[in-house]
Amino acid sequence: MNPPQRTIASEATIAGRGLFTGENGAVTFQPAPPGHGVVFVRRDLQRPVRIPALIQHITKRARRSTLRNGPDSIETIEHCMAAVHGLEIDNIEININGGELPGVDGSCLPYVEVLQKAGVVTQLAEKQFLRISEPVEVTDGACSLVASPPSADEFQIIFDLDYGPQTPIGHQLFSYTLGADFPRQIAPARTFVLKQEAEMLRQRGLGLHLQPGDVLVLDAGGPIGTPLRFPDECVRHKILDLIGDLYLLGCSIHGKIIAYKSGHSLNHALVRRLLSMLHAQRHRALSILAPVMDSRQISRVLPHRYPMLLVDRVIEMESDRRAVGVKNVTSNEPFFQGHFPGAPVMPGVLIIEALAQLSGLLLARKLEHTGKTPRLLSMDKVKLRRPVTPGDQLVLEAENIRVKARTGHVRCRAMVGDQLAAEAIIKFMLVDE
Repeated sequence: MNPPQRTIASEATIAGRGLFTGENGAVTFQPAPPGHGVVFVRRDLQRPVRIPALIQHITKRARRSTLRNGPDSIETIEHCMAAVHGLEIDNIEININGGELPGVDGSCLPYVEVLQKAGVVTQLAEKQFLRISEPVEVTDGACSLVASPPSADEFQIIFDLDYGPQTPIGHQLFSYTLGADFPRQIAPARTFVLKQEAEMLRQRGLGLHLQPGDVLVLDAGGPIGTPLRFPDECVRHKILDLIGDLYLLGCSIHGKIIAYKSGHSLNHALVRRLLSMLHAQRHRALSILAPVMDSRQISRVLPHRYPMLLVDRVIEMESDRRAVGVKNVTSNEPFFQGHFPGAPVMPGVLIIEALAQLSGLLLARKLEHTGKTPRLLSMDKVKLRRPVTPGDQLVLEAENIRVKARTGHVRCRAMVGDQLAAEAIIKFMLVDE
């Protein structure tokens, strides 16, 4: 049995100026139900914009982690995410009235203190973990990140930070196992920058509001305007960033992470690799469960019949937010007779059709009391990544992006084991039954 999921007991707030933009922002943390995850909500726009804190929503930025949903973004989330991860909070809604989270003192300690004051409570659902089953490595030049199986059920980070002897930072090495001492050992460590880097950022119009001591600025004489909180504060902050970025996986990890000079972009690359491992782990667990919908129940919702019914069963249905289904691909499929004799491959259009059918089952949950039914309207960002052949089991996933009065958007993917076979964003028109 895994430990229970956790959320905060009451609402909490924090305010301040963004680290890069200098914009004033106020953040309100609210409790969330089991399975909700970590979700940011922009409240300063014409309509609230919800962005789950997942790697799929990360957009490229220098020196920080930024979430994006269409044209709307939320900058510099990593310190807040580190606080949430470090306190082992699974479900929380984070409302913000601006485009960047407050930088506060450059660490995540103010976030930790606010969340601790709100209180953390357990919930009636099991916490989910990714247990690293085999080594995974990502590299970028001399920088590297390796995730390897754990020696126990724990999350350990070993970070080797080497700026060379010619810099004020030099070589720092620190090993940390995530636990109750996070507020003391990691949370106070502040973001840092070399003096010449700070000057370059200011020339680009970033961080113009910052004064000496607001963040950890280092030159040949050491920190400017503030003492170090730890002799090795820089490497501890690197671990803080890594803890925040790895929570973009959507769950905690049991494993050992070995980092050498890693930054945000490499952290994100590792999360994307681990996501495939997480999907495979979940699919193995789900495959032994009783179906949420069997073929007879599916036929009551979908009009499709042989040979065009391409979802064998639904094995997971999270309200109207997400569905997981299965298509068992056998050598008896009629399309293999002509596609292709001697080298059977499932047509890519039928994989997308299977995803569309699962999406229809998901949207039916939302529309069951509206008198509407979904009809395929368009497909975007369709990619076929892997051939599907007899004997494969397609695990289909559909995630509800947005449902309006006349349209519905669903993000889909099809997996074979831990390999991505296809993905697409499918749009439906909602018509009267």
